[in-house]
Amino acid sequence: KQRDALLMLLKSVKNHPTADWLYDNLRKEFPKISLATVYRNLNLLVDNGDIIRLDCNGDAEHYDGNPRNHYHFICRNCSAIIDVSISTDESLNELVTEKNTLKIEDHALFFHGLCEKCI
Repeated sequence: KQRDALLMLLKSVKNHPTADWLYDNLRKEFPKISLATVYRNLNLLVDNGDIIRLDCNGDAEHYDGNPRNHYHFICRNCSAIIDVSISTDESLNELVTEKNTLKIEDHALFFHGLCEKCI
């Protein structure tokens, strides 16, 4: 029940929240939920491919309710994480494989700069 509520909350927002933000918001419905339970369920949802974990340059991990491969933009001023509405380029996987001795399974791409609010 808590996992379903966590997944529903994550899919309902576009702000790529942290575990702490999710915990604070889930406590409204589940006052006795622990932060450890939130992390355990987030890890399970990531492992199942239901959500993705975003590691944003040493900042706290953020989570995305859209598990499909897509790109992100990070504002260097306000730290907003925004979905970029362009198609992913799967040929990058092949290009990197051709130039290196690696087996590429997927890739993540972050653009950096100033968001619309910070320009």
